[in-house]
Amino acid sequence: MPLRRSHRWPSTVAEARRLQLRLRRRLKVGGGPRRVRLVAGGDCAFSPDGRRIWAGIVVVRLPELEPVARAWATGRVTFPYVPGYLSFREGPVFIRAARRLRVRPDLWLFDGQGIAHPRGFGLAAHLGVLLGASSVGCAKSRLVGEHAEPGRRRGEWASLVFRGERVGAVLRTRDGVRPLYVSVGHRISLTGALRWVLPCCRFRVPEPIRLAEQLVNRLKPERLR
Repeated sequence: MPLRRSHRWPSTVAEARRLQLRLRRRLKVGGGPRRVRLVAGGDCAFSPDGRRIWAGIVVVRLPELEPVARAWATGRVTFPYVPGYLSFREGPVFIRAARRLRVRPDLWLFDGQGIAHPRGFGLAAHLGVLLGASSVGCAKSRLVGEHAEPGRRRGEWASLVFRGERVGAVLRTRDGVRPLYVSVGHRISLTGALRWVLPCCRFRVPEPIRLAEQLVNRLKPERLR
C-alpha cells in the first residue's frame, strides 16, 4: 500500500527529537472511522544481539477476527534503544512491510504508544501520520502518566492522565487480566479507539497484534529464538 508521507530516518536522538516535534504538528486527534471491517496489527522481534529486526503485519476481518492478509520485512537496526524513540528503531522496517501489504486496513493497531508519550508522538502516532491512516497504540506497559485501577471486568477502563491531560485509557480487555494501555495514534478519538480495540481482543492483547507477534517469531531463524 502507498504511504501518505515519508522522511529520512535520523541516526541521532537529537535529530529524532526535532523530527518528532515537527511531525507532531501534522497529527490529527479525533474523529475516526465510523465503520471498521479490516484491522491491521503490527509487531517486531529482534535478534539477541539487537542488530537485526523483523516486522510483521497481520490484517484481520471484524467481527470474525479472521486473518485476511500478512506482510513482513527484515533489516538491520539503525537506531539505538532509547525510551521514547521506539518509532525510529522499528519504524523503517515497519514501513517496508506496510508497502508490501495488498489490502488497505480501516484501522491500525501497534504494540506501542500513541500520544501517551513524553512529546505526544509515540510509535502509533508516528506511523499513523506516515500511513495517513487511523491508528491506535496498544501497549502492555505504561510510559507516561498516572491512572486509577480500572474495574476487573472486560471493557472497564480508567483514564490515563499526563500533565493534566487525558492521553489514553487503561483498558481491561478480559476479566481479571492485566490491563492494556490504549492511546490515540492518528485520526481517531479515544472513544473511537476503545470502541474498536475491545472487539479485537480474544485475549489480553488485540488479535491482530498477537498474530503479528506470532508471525515475526516464526520468521526469525531457529538459532535466534
